Amino acid sequence: MIFEDSFNSSNNIQPLILAVDDNEDNLQLISQLLVIMNCCFVTAKDGKEALNMAQTYQPKLILLDMMLPDLSGIEVANCLKQNPQTKEISIIAVTAMAREEDKERFAMAGCDDCVTKPYVIDELEAIIRRYIS
Repeated sequence: MIFEDSFNSSNNIQPLILAVDDNEDNLQLISQLLVIMNCCFVTAKDGKEALNMAQTYQPKLILLDMMLPDLSGIEVANCLKQNPQTKEISIIAVTAMAREEDKERFAMAGCDDCVTKPYVIDELEAIIRRYIS
């Protein structure tokens, strides 16, 4: 888990983001982008940890890998949306599965948007900014 404290120019704490990915390289790439964006964030490497961290930290946004080792991203999204304490958190599906039917399944599970791996950094940044603004 990484926790970055970031402040914007008016010294207000930025909204918290939870980044979830079991691949260390992907998690590092997202973390570096969030640091550059001056975002506050925590990370998780599996679905159970993601659920616990979402409950504990109440992030504004979750960047959720859909292929996790213990629970699928769909299972995690379903659990988050069924929990009154986490159901309002925005979820971005992060996936290599780019088929339209996959994106529809992610939306049905409660994901608000989808970004496809490999990332186009400018697109990922734009999506993040849209949900934390």
